[in-house]
Amino acid sequence: MAGVSTKDIKNRIRSMESTKQITKAMEMVAASKLRQAQNRLTASRPYFRILSNTVRDIVATNREFTSPYLCKREGSKALFVVIAGDRGLAGGYNSNLLKLAVAQMEGKDASVLPIGKKAVDYFRSKGYSLLAESYAEAADVDVGDCFSIAKLLSKGYLAGQFDEIHLVYTNFVSVLSQTAASRQLLPLIQEEQEQPESRMITLYEPDPEAVFAAIVPEYLGGIVYGALCESRCAEQAARRTAMDSATSNAEDMIADLSLKYNRARQAAITQEITEIVAGAEA
Repeated sequence: MAGVSTKDIKNRIRSMESTKQITKAMEMVAASKLRQAQNRLTASRPYFRILSNTVRDIVATNREFTSPYLCKREGSKALFVVIAGDRGLAGGYNSNLLKLAVAQMEGKDASVLPIGKKAVDYFRSKGYSLLAESYAEAADVDVGDCFSIAKLLSKGYLAGQFDEIHLVYTNFVSVLSQTAASRQLLPLIQEEQEQPESRMITLYEPDPEAVFAAIVPEYLGGIVYGALCESRCAEQAARRTAMDSATSNAEDMIADLSLKYNRARQAAITQEITEIVAGAEA
């Protein structure tokens, strides 16, 4: 029995060492992808910050400004753009995001535009109405796809297909912190801003309303792409953290199993010596 026991323990140690190699490799891959995603996120932020400021400036400097993108509607038809991952092994990244999305949908006639395999599979299994399933691979969605999504959202909103549109994604705070977030895309929220007397007035041609109507789809595309970059960073950071934790757990289990193996081996040797002595005495 002692020999069988030590053999089983040794097999478990080999299994844990294999698992450790896999989790360590996945951690290194996630760290590499995280650096790339962070560079992409840093490069994209200035453009979309300027675009966002332009939209707010047009609204703030034109008191008589009217646009269907600013009109709040009374209906409950809502579209949720949900950005999740393509695979698991990322801690609570996908589950936290999907919980927030479902909570935001309560009490509304909700449809979903899922981005990422986990989002598509989840909302399909729950029976939600899906606007499209063309973006099932979040890793393949590029900036051009984001602007195509923005045009689809703008067209549906202007046609009255939706009364409001929300974006649910994961915000990248740091390598160790990622938070699920929700943002209303349409109707746009008008912010009250003070108008200093020395503020320079910007002239828009042909007029602010036409510029605003043209820039809103671009603005939405920028917001979606920015959220996609944030989500990619958050996913890789979460996966790196999860794999680092899994590697540490594997090391702890290997140490514990090694101790049990040594004890079992020592017990087997002691039993054999006892049997030899007893036989000699007999």
